[in-house]
Amino acid sequence: MPESGHLSPFLEIDRADWAALAPTMEAPLSEAEINQLTGLGEALDLTEVNEVYLPLSGLLSLYANAAKELHQSTTSYLGAQSAGTPFVIGVAGSVAVGKSTTARLLRSLLAHWEGTPHVELVTTDGFLFPNAELERRGLMERKGFPESYDRRALLRFVSQIKSGAEEVSANVYSHLSYDIVPGEQVTVRKPDVLIVEGLNVLQPATAGHRLAVSDLFDFTIYVDARTNDIATWYEQRFLALQRGAFSKPESFFHRFASLSEEEARTRARTIWKSINEPNLLENILPTRARASLVLRKAPDHSVSSVLLRKI
Repeated sequence: MPESGHLSPFLEIDRADWAALAPTMEAPLSEAEINQLTGLGEALDLTEVNEVYLPLSGLLSLYANAAKELHQSTTSYLGAQSAGTPFVIGVAGSVAVGKSTTARLLRSLLAHWEGTPHVELVTTDGFLFPNAELERRGLMERKGFPESYDRRALLRFVSQIKSGAEEVSANVYSHLSYDIVPGEQVTVRKPDVLIVEGLNVLQPATAGHRLAVSDLFDFTIYVDARTNDIATWYEQRFLALQRGAFSKPESFFHRFASLSEEEARTRARTIWKSINEPNLLENILPTRARASLVLRKAPDHSVSSVLLRKI
């Protein structure tokens, strides 16, 4: 990440300068629509959306349209005829950092821009191995780590998208049952833009493999914050889930519903320290420098600055 007085591949833009881009754009989402897109424990309002995410969607629209123009120029130069393929955006970051909300917001905002009316979103949760397979491999306590995903299936999915396939399907994951939903799939049909959101989508190719899913992305976003802040957000989200989704008998985490607040806090901190923090430090955070753009968050979940890779 860039430091004052040091050369960096990133251009750092503070919040005020980034927000100054917003007045030229029309705000397409209402407060009610924003609330529907916001994840648990996140403080997101109309001002944040209009000053941060609306300019970001405008930038992404610019990149997507430029990719179309480059495709047209290239095919004309080669004397070939081929249809363009979807512009694919990867969104990465820790558990509880707000990457899912970022991805949902961008899907809604990008669909309002001319040239990208059809935007789809797929999360990598659907490419987790089923719990039975994770149990067989001894990986239930490492769920969310790179090895807990069917990386071949994810790579095949995005490869088919980038090859121009008419439709491509992926499994559906339930956060309530904490598992893949048997027999249920989501189908993507040649969108203008596909957003792929997940913890480890910026991972490079592993030993013995020539290609990683990150190699197929046209633009990548890393949602960043201090580790201590993310730990606090995770604990707050755990408490909110305990009062909500965990209370449902069909929830995988129903056993936590009867914990006292102090017991719930202790449990959340244990899960964070044993699973989520190691995954962040070992696998997710090291991929930050590979992103095209970094959204850097303050302790209140607001974006404090934007880092854009120089062209």
